[in-house]
Amino acid sequence: MEKIYLDHAATSPVHPEVIEVVYETMKNHYGNASSIHQFGRDSRRIMDEAKQTFAESIGAKPNEIVITSGGTESDNTAILETAFSRQTEGKHLITTAVEHHAVLKPMEYLESIGFEVTYLPVDQLGKVDPEQVRAALRSDTILISIMYGNNEVGALTDIAAIGEIIQESESSAFFHTDAVQAYGLETIDVKRDHIDLLSTSSHKINGPKGIGFLYINEKIHLPSFMLGGEQETRRRAGTENIPAIAGFQKAVEIAQIEKEARKTAYHHYRNQLLGRLEDAGIDFEVNGDPTVHLAHIVSMWFVGVSSEKLLLLLDLAGIAISAGSACTAGNIDPSHVLTAMYGERSSRINESVRISFGLGTTSKSIDQLADELIKVINRLKK
Repeated sequence: MEKIYLDHAATSPVHPEVIEVVYETMKNHYGNASSIHQFGRDSRRIMDEAKQTFAESIGAKPNEIVITSGGTESDNTAILETAFSRQTEGKHLITTAVEHHAVLKPMEYLESIGFEVTYLPVDQLGKVDPEQVRAALRSDTILISIMYGNNEVGALTDIAAIGEIIQESESSAFFHTDAVQAYGLETIDVKRDHIDLLSTSSHKINGPKGIGFLYINEKIHLPSFMLGGEQETRRRAGTENIPAIAGFQKAVEIAQIEKEARKTAYHHYRNQLLGRLEDAGIDFEVNGDPTVHLAHIVSMWFVGVSSEKLLLLLDLAGIAISAGSACTAGNIDPSHVLTAMYGERSSRINESVRISFGLGTTSKSIDQLADELIKVINRLKK
């Protein structure tokens, strides 16, 4: 039985060229990047070249890139260190009800120690009205954290409009965006959109796990989230993982070259799948915005079909999709994203699945998914 992986929003397979780069770097470039001898300088060169690639991919400068272990550390650093370092200026933060838990959990922690957080609602497309940000801004607001693209339903935020509103208001609040799902597919320019802090993660774009970066505008100084050595110009302690950094760089280079082709292919797969299900008379709706969305994510409500049973039967057939964020796997609580969009009593919450495309997805695999979905759904509804 051929296995089909369609959960790329959770994590993606490592690109073969990335694997080669990681292996070669691990084998031949083992010096500590903080050492001054030639082995250390060799590793430092690899890291510096990678930072140049990362910076160019978002319109930033290399000195504004801080290597991290991924999206969670980047989000936590941006939120917690901003709060702690600016608390004498104010204790108000703004975010949304549909953020990743790597944003929501730090926000909840800050609330527990005396900070105030405004959670902006979203509409049934999963989107925040930028004017809500304007209305929520206060003189004591120190941070606004709003994700670039939602990891469950693929909704894209008008980041440019929010950045412009913050600029127009002359607010001193920092603007952070979790771009983990959007990075590598969307065209991101941190200067154009007035973004102060931006989080990414390698494993979402066919790079190694455990590596990412946090963009920090050069005008901002945040204390190191990790205490120890003076790596990353004292912004992130710990010996740098040079093989993973090199692999991440290669993944970014490939993504930059293939970005438009990937988006075109993903839109085709989406239309192919929806067309097959419509032709078969399957009762379903797409969650979120059907026109403006992350290309690789489609969230679907199969009316009257338990998502838990559907996932189990598809898994037995060798097909991997999900019911939402992988970071909430095993959590008995319903999707906070779908709850925010449709209300806590909506049957969509327990009848929706997320399908996400990526490396290895083909039209043939989409047809196989459609065949199995049609068969399983018809059986479950009987």
